[in-house]
Amino acid sequence: MISCRPGKPIPIIAPESLMKPYLVQNFLEESARRLPNKVALICEKERLTYLEIEEKANRVAWVLRQLGIQRRDRVAIFLENSAESVIAMFAILKVDAIFIILSPSMKHQKLSYILNDCQVKALFTHTDRPEVVSAVSGSVPSLKFVIVAGDKDKIPKGFPTHLSWNEMNVLAPNSELSTLRSRLTAEDGRTQNFTLPPTSNLQPPTLNIDLDLATIIYTSGSTGKPKGVMLTHLNMVSAATSIISYLENREDDIILNTLPLSFDYGLYQVLMAFKFGGTVVLERTFSYPYQIIQKIVHEKVTGFPGVPTIYAILLSLKDLNNFDFSNLRYLTNTAAALPPVHIEKLRKIFPHVRIYSMYGLTECKRVSYLPPEELDRRPGSVGRGMPNEEVWIVDENGNGVGPGIVGELVVRGSNVMRGYWGLPEETARVLRPGEYPGERVLYTGDLFKMDEEGFLYFVSRKDDMFKTKGKLVSPKEIEECLCSLEGVSAAAVIGVPDEVLGNAILAYVCSDREDMIEKDVLKHCLCNLEDHLIPQMIQFVSSLPRTSNAKIDKLALRHANDEAAQKG
Repeated sequence: MISCRPGKPIPIIAPESLMKPYLVQNFLEESARRLPNKVALICEKERLTYLEIEEKANRVAWVLRQLGIQRRDRVAIFLENSAESVIAMFAILKVDAIFIILSPSMKHQKLSYILNDCQVKALFTHTDRPEVVSAVSGSVPSLKFVIVAGDKDKIPKGFPTHLSWNEMNVLAPNSELSTLRSRLTAEDGRTQNFTLPPTSNLQPPTLNIDLDLATIIYTSGSTGKPKGVMLTHLNMVSAATSIISYLENREDDIILNTLPLSFDYGLYQVLMAFKFGGTVVLERTFSYPYQIIQKIVHEKVTGFPGVPTIYAILLSLKDLNNFDFSNLRYLTNTAAALPPVHIEKLRKIFPHVRIYSMYGLTECKRVSYLPPEELDRRPGSVGRGMPNEEVWIVDENGNGVGPGIVGELVVRGSNVMRGYWGLPEETARVLRPGEYPGERVLYTGDLFKMDEEGFLYFVSRKDDMFKTKGKLVSPKEIEECLCSLEGVSAAAVIGVPDEVLGNAILAYVCSDREDMIEKDVLKHCLCNLEDHLIPQMIQFVSSLPRTSNAKIDKLALRHANDEAAQKG
């Protein structure tokens, strides 16, 4: 960089012969060069090769450039899991911009908050959510362009769109951008000057280095307002490389992903597969489990990522033994710990499959994994720190603690986020000084203990712990006990203020047994828990509220209980 006054520093582009930074879009670009004709993405009726996705992403990138999207601009993707969402993501990266993938079920209040929070300049969306986008269009001053996928004829009158996905000609090779140019001129009343490359399939030149932001992932905060986790290219490349190494991924792996791309666990299934040259079967939901199972069999899937909710549904199915899962090589779980009883059942159904119990959080993507060969000895563990990462446990004063002592987990590695977008105080609270000058390490806010061999055991979120009868309660211990009762698919425990106990224990139980009553649950708890851990209240529910990361939303449970108490 050289400085020039007045004005901003002028970046100097290194000659092609010098080393280039390794960026997230290189996952796609390198696989397209190496395996151009291999199917990279299977989504609904589409089967796209690496070369096809690369060419489409390049064409969208050139359109974004013509629209004025510049380095470090934020561009949001508000789409279901789809080929368009994957292509848009890589196109945004190719113009040195920052992508933000948002949950397709998000309501307009939250959407408006996020778009304003990070000043999104362009938005990819679909014709099936016009009300939500229309509701926010006038309340986001930074938003200049809305790019709409879907049937053009279904775009409602007055919908704030500047162009449609098809009008960018991304689905028609060797076509020109003249229709886009004329549409923009007609709708905006201004002329847009286009400087087209010799062919719009060429990669646009880039200026980013691996310290630049690749994405901002919004997570639910303890206050209810989403926080934007800033992740650099280096963060994402480091995390993907480490996970691929311990999962032992290879080119012939076929991963079926039902998790939303707005959830980092779902997003990384695409990123990792594109890095090692595998294939992703991208589904929108696990709502129809038998369809997913049939897809696993038909596509000869080798890897399946899930969360406790998905595995609970899977384990409730009665005829899994009738399906051929011989190609399935591994299952992974994160977001929340799998109850040991569910792990045991999965191993009986899939005896040849490697099961990875993992722990992570958006702020660093992944922290640990348990090698499958350790499941018998340590069913309650989430393993040790993943490759190229260091973890330890500290007490309330920040001092390291020994084996068996509960404390806060700290993570050090190149996968640790840059911070929270626009929240310096929140950032300083979790990113604290490390051993070296200027270094920052992540204080996770999660309580763990570690055994003598360095294996981690999750205890609780700091803000989940509460006292009853003067004793500290870990909700996880009670929840695992509840899930071990035959017929219970999920459970959640919170503390409710009580004048005598300090906090009473309220347990929410999901059961697929119609004849289960409170007495059955209490009897099971009395046989398996210490007296102070026995719930005082039990509520049977059909489902539990979930965050966008598929974790049980205990904040929502507390709010619901408070509202019920006020009404009562």
